[in-house]
Amino acid sequence: MPAKRGTTQWTRPIRSKRSDSTWTIRAAEESDAGAIATIYAPYVQSTAISFEIEPPTMETMALRISRTLETHPWLVAGRGGEVLGYAYASTHRERAAYRWTVDTTIYVAAAAHRRGIGRVLYRALLDTLRGQGFQSAFAEIVLPNPGSIRLHESLGFKRIGVHEDIGFKLGRWHDIEYWKLGLADASAPPSEPVPFSTYVRTPAFAAVLVQRSQCGNRCKT
Repeated sequence: MPAKRGTTQWTRPIRSKRSDSTWTIRAAEESDAGAIATIYAPYVQSTAISFEIEPPTMETMALRISRTLETHPWLVAGRGGEVLGYAYASTHRERAAYRWTVDTTIYVAAAAHRRGIGRVLYRALLDTLRGQGFQSAFAEIVLPNPGSIRLHESLGFKRIGVHEDIGFKLGRWHDIEYWKLGLADASAPPSEPVPFSTYVRTPAFAAVLVQRSQCGNRCKT
């Protein structure tokens, strides 16, 4: 079942290095679909960062959020009620043996770039995935994208390879670089991942948000 309404966890304000910015991180809700679609649309329309061709509607985005929250985290960062960025995880592959592995995605509004929001959001997402019991996180970066590469390197992701000429958009072919981060020790048989619709209501998830709010960009891990 989708995560129940009313389970949103707001943190104390996360203060950036700029004195005019205070952020909060929480679990996304379907009502965030309009803001999220607005953030995402320019990436679809004007870049190859996303391989979608048409920006999804608010209704489509709400459905994506609802479906994701059943099993995986979808987080948003905001200020004064305005959503400035979002990050989520999704199933890496459909076959059952892949269920401990996720793909990660993050987008930040253009006006909020270079404020550290992406790094704080991503760390909260990875902490949540560890708490749920996932084993590995994979990220795809459409090249060139030096900013995304720096972000993933700073969070401990390792480059594992490139698929050349894998997508055609904006009049040319594009390569995708693949990155991996281990989330847990692989030496023992894993327990089943905890669905996010359950994990979102736990003290462990609340603790993730509080921890990230307290250290913000000062956190090194």
